Amino acid sequence: MTMNWLWCGVFGVAGLTLLYYGAEWMVRGGVSIARKCRISPLVIGLTLVAFATSAPELVVSILSALGGKGDVSLGNVIGSNICNISVILGLSALIAPIAVNRKMLKLDMPLLLGITLLLAFSAYFLGGVGRLAGAVLLLIGIAYTVFQIRSSRQENAETEEEETILKLHWAALLTLLGIGSLMLGAKLFLTSAVFAAEKFGIPDAVIGLTIVALGTSLPELATSAVAAFKGEQDIAIGNVVGSNILNILVIMGIAPLIHPICAPGIALADLAMMLGTTLALALVMKFRPAISRLTGGAFLLAACLYSAYLISRV
Repeated sequence: MTMNWLWCGVFGVAGLTLLYYGAEWMVRGGVSIARKCRISPLVIGLTLVAFATSAPELVVSILSALGGKGDVSLGNVIGSNICNISVILGLSALIAPIAVNRKMLKLDMPLLLGITLLLAFSAYFLGGVGRLAGAVLLLIGIAYTVFQIRSSRQENAETEEEETILKLHWAALLTLLGIGSLMLGAKLFLTSAVFAAEKFGIPDAVIGLTIVALGTSLPELATSAVAAFKGEQDIAIGNVVGSNILNILVIMGIAPLIHPICAPGIALADLAMMLGTTLALALVMKFRPAISRLTGGAFLLAACLYSAYLISRV
């Protein structure tokens, strides 16, 4: 089918619709699975939900790397991590202030800061991510996921089982349906957005940092916004932090193994923004009891200023 502006609009609307309902189904199913399996909602957000919402980034980064578009592949991950904090947490905090779970300060945030610095170092000094770096990142990602699930099950082993929202098989089905809807919705919206961007002659690096990053972050946006609205704050913040961790460890772990990523179009300002937003989130979580509406607004303002900078690069 030949893409035109009509299909561009149809794909965009259909994609956004699927993203909303996919997030609704996945949050409901994920919470039920967490309660049934004695896994905390925070860990569900950091692992299951984060893996599912990061799936579009994984597909896009692998396809971009195979197509020789390293700027899009790496820019997608960098832009998504920036977007997850500045836009998604910003909007979610405006919907409802998000309480900080102190457990995340012990492992998750230090790990996120460390691997963000590692990715920035590799991108700036090595010009991308090679196979060796990818293998190291992927191994850390596997170890992190296994540790989180095992620790959560041990912590909840002695707790009394809560009544589940849904039976386990229905919860699993609803979660899978939500994941499928998120992936399809992201694909439709992304196709629409990239078509429009290319028509306006936007460079690959900027496409990866903006259109592709925002498009592949829509599952995280939909999931965190719905979770915040429903009061599932651990899933809202766990989804964002977990997605950022997995974007680096899994996506930048798998994609370079398939094809080494060379991204000369990524600028120092992009890496600084990724590091800056991550550090800002860590400081807020360290010294504040919650991500307030004011903090959410500040994150959104930073996103707007960065977007203006990217537009100036076109």
